[in-house]
Amino acid sequence: MATYVLVHGGSHGGWCYQRVARILRAGGHEVYAPTLTGLGERAHLLGPGVDLDTHITDVVQLLRYEGLFDAILVGHSYGGMVITGVADRALDRVGHLVYLDAATPANGQSLAELAPELMAASRAMGRVVDGVELVNFPGEGPMPSYGLTDPDDIDWLAPKITPHPWKCFDQPLRLHDEAAVRALPQSQIVCTSTLPYRDPADLEPARAAGRLWDIDTGHDLMVSEPQAVAGFLELVAVTVTVDTAVDTAAG
Repeated sequence: MATYVLVHGGSHGGWCYQRVARILRAGGHEVYAPTLTGLGERAHLLGPGVDLDTHITDVVQLLRYEGLFDAILVGHSYGGMVITGVADRALDRVGHLVYLDAATPANGQSLAELAPELMAASRAMGRVVDGVELVNFPGEGPMPSYGLTDPDDIDWLAPKITPHPWKCFDQPLRLHDEAAVRALPQSQIVCTSTLPYRDPADLEPARAAGRLWDIDTGHDLMVSEPQAVAGFLELVAVTVTVDTAVDTAAG
């Protein structure tokens, strides 16, 4: 059985993975879905110092204190920034990276650089609250329903959205050993609608390994298509098991 760490995207929380986590746990897998500092049920911890590094540290500390190894890190949207940084700082604890319709950053890139139009639109509707520049307020911004079309899904999502510190999106990711991070096995699960707009070079490692999958749904695919997402994540678990066995045999 596999260990998954499901990292949410901007303005969300670990709650957004409830449906996927339920399916994976029913399959006997160990699943963690942390909420990043300042968001969701941890919104009371929001402060001027919360940035991308804070969120990377959140997940690194989870890996360490829970004693996790060979973890499958799954990052949705902004969570792709986070899991890439986590892999750099806790390489020995990570077995696989899964980008779930997510940013796939290189060293020195920020989410604002990777998605300039979307991020500029978000910032234009932001505001400063208690000394913190916040964006993506509930009911505002370029993705008010995050690609969801089912009214029940939207009603479930909307009350849980929290504004996100702009600093997280603007801070460049700093990798100490980018080559080692790139050497980790990775998978890409993307929305069919976003596939034509993605840099083919970002998708090539997953495509070459036969681990590029697309789902015909909106951006919050873990909400709208949990069964499909969980199914692909279980395929990733098979890959991790095989890779670990090969490494053990080689050693």
